[in-house]
Amino acid sequence: MTRQVFINLAVKDLQKSTDFYTALGFTNNPQFSDDTSKCMVWSDTIYVMIMTHEKFSTFATKPIADTKSAVAGLFSLSVSSLDEVNKIVSNGLDVGGTEPHEIRDYGFMQQRTIEDYDGHTWEIFFMDVSKIPTE
Repeated sequence: MTRQVFINLAVKDLQKSTDFYTALGFTNNPQFSDDTSKCMVWSDTIYVMIMTHEKFSTFATKPIADTKSAVAGLFSLSVSSLDEVNKIVSNGLDVGGTEPHEIRDYGFMQQRTIEDYDGHTWEIFFMDVSKIPTE
C-alpha cells in the first residue's frame, strides 16, 4: 500500500473552508465527504480533511486550539515554480485568506505563507535544488 498523508483540521465554516482549499488547487473527494467534513485532495498521497468542530471533537483527545491566535502546526506544500507559488497564494487571498508576511527568498527556495479562515498556516514553496549551497 502506498503511504499517504492525511492532515485533519477543525474549521468553523465548512463551506468557506471548502471554497478556500478549492481556490488553492485542492479538489474534493466526495467519497470521503459529508455535511460535517470534506476530504480535500492535493495529490495522490496528500489529503486534508476539514471538519466542523463538532466532528473534529469526536477524534480529538484535547481541546481544539484557537489557531487564529496560536500556531498549531506549519503545513508546507511544494510546487514546480515560483509562478505557481504566486498563483496559489493569490487565489487563496482572493477568497479571504491572509498572508501574514512577505515572500521569503532563501536563494534556492522561495516561500509564501497563507492562512485560512481559521488561521491554519500553509507555506507554499518552490525549491531549485541546483541552487542549494554546497558549503
